[in-house]
Amino acid sequence: MVTSLAVGYAMAGALDIPAMIGMMIGGMMGLMSAFAVAENTWQRLTRAILWMPFPYAAVLWLAAELHDDRRLEIGLMVGALALTFFLARFGQMYLLTGMMLFNGLMVGMMANIPAGMSGKALLVALVSAAAVLGTRLLLCYPMPREDLLRTQRAFVVEARRVADAAVEALDPDADQERAVRRMTRALRRLNVTTVTIDGRLAQPEVAADPDMAELLHRHLFDAELALRGIGRAVQDLTGLAVPPHLREALVVGLVVARDTPLGSAQGLRPAAEIIRRQADAVLNDPDAGNRQAETVEPAYRVAQLLDSLAGSLSHWLALGWSSPQSPAKVPFQPTVALERDRPAGSAAATRRVLAAGTETSWRRVVPFVRAPLHAGVAAAIVCPITDAIDPQRFYWGLVGVMITLFGTNTTHERLRKFGHRMTGTVIGAVIGIALLHLVGHGHVYVMLTIIVAGITLGAWGMQRAYALWVVGLVVALVQLYGLTTPDAGMDHLLGERLLDNGLGILIATLCAAVIFPLSGRRITREAERGYVSAVDDLVSQLALRWEDPDAPVRLRGAARALDSALFQVVSLVRPLVRMPLGVRGRDADNRTALLTTATGHARALAAAADIDIDLAPRQAERFTRITTVLTGSLRALDHALATGEPEESWQRVGPLVRELKAELDTAPSGPRAERVRTALRELAALDDSLAGYAERCGLTVRSASPQGIVSSPMERRTQALVAEWGTRRAPRKAAASERSATVTATAGPGTGTASPERVLPVPPATSAMPSGGVAVAVTVTVAGSIRCDRHPAGCAGWITVINGRGKRVAAGSVQSGRYRVDGLRPGPHTLIVSASAHAPHAELLSVPSAGGAGRIDHDMWL
Repeated sequence: MVTSLAVGYAMAGALDIPAMIGMMIGGMMGLMSAFAVAENTWQRLTRAILWMPFPYAAVLWLAAELHDDRRLEIGLMVGALALTFFLARFGQMYLLTGMMLFNGLMVGMMANIPAGMSGKALLVALVSAAAVLGTRLLLCYPMPREDLLRTQRAFVVEARRVADAAVEALDPDADQERAVRRMTRALRRLNVTTVTIDGRLAQPEVAADPDMAELLHRHLFDAELALRGIGRAVQDLTGLAVPPHLREALVVGLVVARDTPLGSAQGLRPAAEIIRRQADAVLNDPDAGNRQAETVEPAYRVAQLLDSLAGSLSHWLALGWSSPQSPAKVPFQPTVALERDRPAGSAAATRRVLAAGTETSWRRVVPFVRAPLHAGVAAAIVCPITDAIDPQRFYWGLVGVMITLFGTNTTHERLRKFGHRMTGTVIGAVIGIALLHLVGHGHVYVMLTIIVAGITLGAWGMQRAYALWVVGLVVALVQLYGLTTPDAGMDHLLGERLLDNGLGILIATLCAAVIFPLSGRRITREAERGYVSAVDDLVSQLALRWEDPDAPVRLRGAARALDSALFQVVSLVRPLVRMPLGVRGRDADNRTALLTTATGHARALAAAADIDIDLAPRQAERFTRITTVLTGSLRALDHALATGEPEESWQRVGPLVRELKAELDTAPSGPRAERVRTALRELAALDDSLAGYAERCGLTVRSASPQGIVSSPMERRTQALVAEWGTRRAPRKAAASERSATVTATAGPGTGTASPERVLPVPPATSAMPSGGVAVAVTVTVAGSIRCDRHPAGCAGWITVINGRGKRVAAGSVQSGRYRVDGLRPGPHTLIVSASAHAPHAELLSVPSAGGAGRIDHDMWL
């Protein structure tokens, strides 16, 4: 901004045009470069910045030519705003073009630039844009390696914040509730920062070293997992009577973790050893009471996690420092998608809902014209109203329309933005007027300092709360308004701005709610379906990882995708106004809490299960059944979310997991065996959380009974009671069977005569009744590879399975050419492969009706 304003001022003197016009034209180049151009290579940065002057100067001339026709001028403003939203669907350069057209018309109307000055205006814009480009290349040259190091420092900052909150929580004199709340906020910020960093490792136009990229993601994931575990363990300790020496050791370890400089993460290991020694002392102390003994397990956990943090953090930082200097070799690898450099919110779910309802006939154009219609109709309503209020500043209403529709997807988000805009404007006006009275009108450099500080602090706060940006902006604008508006008229001017902005926001919200509306509940359900799909992908990759150790799966990447899906759900279910406990509407909070718990178990599962194991055939069969049943439950939940009609049930796999774990407990102990047990424990906990969520969604929750021994005494007693009850019922059931057989034998088709030859066999898709009394459908797993001549390493894509009736029954991702889909019942199916590098490909597959769960290997060539 400083560069563009200075160059605009200098060019105005050189070309003999008013200084204010030169600074307005040059300043717009700096403003749009700062807010709308974010590229990571100098070629794309140059293309975007040097393109801005051309559409901007073109509409400056058009605004000058039409300045005498007020209606046509306002109509062009309305059309330019609608065009901006239309062009936004085609990419960043198109969006930038639309924004420059709208801004050019607005500046041309405000400044009343004559048509004869258009050539000079273009020259000022070009020189200012070139100067802005030079400044950005000089001070902010795209350097992927330095970006990676900067993100690593950002992670360490958040890690230190977590450690500092843990130290406070262990202080016996601190407010425990306040300390726990601070810890929760620190962990939340750590997760947001980590997901953002993971997404920034996916910068485009940069070649990737796959091995180093995977290591970067792996160590980042493990470091966050260790920090979250430390936070939870410290929270557990806050409610226990921690012995003084053990508390001191814990505080020392956490202070070391907080104050350790970059590159010295291995120094955490001695601190972990001190904690272990003090925990051993408490454990061996005969005078220690039960409450003190309870602190040993969380303390051991903190020590173990400090060791894990030391390893993962040191390796992650070392990878950054050793990354290649050449930008073309920095190891970035996509994992999650970001929106405006933040974790994705409601936009992805909104796009899916909009695409699902507009696939046929004329509705195919709805995704292209929906946002432009919202903007155009709202602007057409707002402009006459704000023009009647103040013809010189009617564009304030258009600004309200534009800021409402950019970056929002639901009515709740727009109303929340309305609240932030109004609150920020009022607070900024109060602060700005107070500063204006304090400084006065004659100290130009002090006023400029306030303007720069206001916009700087506002830009910093934009990522945290939209109201902070509005406060900084209005503080800066009040100083500008003070140059031309007397003190007595400042209240009226700011009140008018507040009114015009509010009208624009509310009318835009109303238009979006009635023109091709999308139900907020439907968007939320779609986001929840995205979460269920991410869990399904994680379970499928887990099954493939343990079945084929050489399979190119990324369990940590799948768990990180689950983090991203949770962000989308949370962004949609967040209420407009937080209501007190006990009132209606808390179900969304409960569902979100269950998904948050499930995500934590999924992270631990991904980290523990990412090992090479060799299960015995019987154990492998049990594990396959676990993943098959869990996948089937996830698809039943997906169907319930899609249709709103829970037709099937959620089958708990906890009994199956306990049975498998009971078999594995007899194996020799060791680090690998312990990780397998941890993975099974987290898998059962994940199933428990999702079962609670499924019950909230209306599904009936049942237990999938194991086909063998029952490890729990309670389960053995329950099974014995059921068997005893079945014995008492046997005579009655036998009589009923005889009557049923008689009816069947005499039910000839259409004649009423006996037909003893007609046999009604048990359908092959249904297995025998397991011990729990619930019929379990026999399903088949289909796995294989997708190959093509152009991609020997395998293609990435998506596979969809359709049954003989044309209904989608399964779906899964294709990673490095490998795929796996579970839960297919006997009969004809069609496998459809969609890949970005190929046209869709379909093949027929017949699933045999032989009893028993099995697997089919099916490879396809594109």
